[in-house]
Amino acid sequence: MRVLVVGGTGFVGRHLVRRLLQGGHTPLVLARSPRDLPPGAVFLPGDITREAPDLRGVEAAIYLAGIIRERGQTFQQVHVEGVRNLLMGMRRAGVDRLLHMSALGARRGTGSRYYETKAQGEELVRESGVSWTIFRPSLIFGPGDEFFGGVLRGLVCQPLPFVPLIGDGSFPFRPVYVGDVAEAFAGALERGVMGTWDLVGPREYTFRELLERTMEVLGRRKPFLPIPLGLMDRLVPLLGLLPFAPITQDQYRMLKEGNTAPFPEGLRDLLPSPKALEEVLPSYLRC
Repeated sequence: MRVLVVGGTGFVGRHLVRRLLQGGHTPLVLARSPRDLPPGAVFLPGDITREAPDLRGVEAAIYLAGIIRERGQTFQQVHVEGVRNLLMGMRRAGVDRLLHMSALGARRGTGSRYYETKAQGEELVRESGVSWTIFRPSLIFGPGDEFFGGVLRGLVCQPLPFVPLIGDGSFPFRPVYVGDVAEAFAGALERGVMGTWDLVGPREYTFRELLERTMEVLGRRKPFLPIPLGLMDRLVPLLGLLPFAPITQDQYRMLKEGNTAPFPEGLRDLLPSPKALEEVLPSYLRC
């Protein structure tokens, strides 16, 4: 099957492109540059936020493009206008199958521009008239991830003798392995799975427990320094004024809310043995 992949050079995209190749498909990767595409993948130059792509000869499309903070591109451009442009290209070419990556927690009325625009993207997909599948992953972990390999690693490996902890760290999360995310997309494409699905791992953790697991893997032992939420509420807007803020207002809102859901029984056939955090973290975390 010839499958257009938008966001195929990103974190999840690289894993999915390899999985599609293993399944005998031809991934056509729409991107601004052909970064590290494996043999067999076809590079299609373009910017989905600016124009509808030419999808002649394409049998299905997968939209993975997303940003966690606005640097050059906005949430509206990537999460909404990109989806709109892809659907326009699909209608022109008669492509009727779309798989879309949203986010666990995406909905209207949250005050988070990330969640709000992800929800808008979902609405466009559901109202499009094509055959669709929406996956809503929690935190995604694996080699190259930004949260465990970036944020948590940075908190643990910084030279201070303590690890900052937001509030009491009780916010719940259920992280999912990037390879399982790729398998869910490819399996849904191959088996015709439709609908909206939460994508989570086999176990729930608090934010504090995630930091503890990170310290264990990195061989660091430091006490936590809890930062009261009242102080964080005042501090985060000020940090957001910095060019490279350690945490944005959007990220802070989402962190306090947590990000968890039960594992959907309807995905057991696609993901019979989802990988746990402890199986994967030691393979790529280093100070």
